[in-house]
Amino acid sequence: MNRQRGFTLIELMVVVAIIGILASVAYPAYGNYVVKGNRSAAQSHMLELAQGEAQYFADNREYAATVEALSMTTPEAVSLKYDITIEASEGPPGFIITATPKAGTNQASDSVLTINQSGTKTPADKW
Repeated sequence: MNRQRGFTLIELMVVVAIIGILASVAYPAYGNYVVKGNRSAAQSHMLELAQGEAQYFADNREYAATVEALSMTTPEAVSLKYDITIEASEGPPGFIITATPKAGTNQASDSVLTINQSGTKTPADKW
């Protein structure tokens, strides 16, 4: 009797099913990891902008209203996922830096991030 070696169709389908189950668990976790990484990049940039605002205020006695006025540029990794805006007020002097997730990106479901002149960051659970 000649015995052939190899896998049966049932064994192959069991392996495919196991790989499918593992992938269905791993992919959402990976997606969450990517969103958190992008958020972290935006937060880091926002903190740099806040430091730039403090220096700008020391030099000019007012806060800058744009990223360009701070002589800074938004990194491409951040600008592809978030719109960064600065809202400066004159009386009393203050600013709010806002990072709004862009629609159509994997960040779209993320929260809007803000930081102000006193260092208050919202939403607190995302910082």
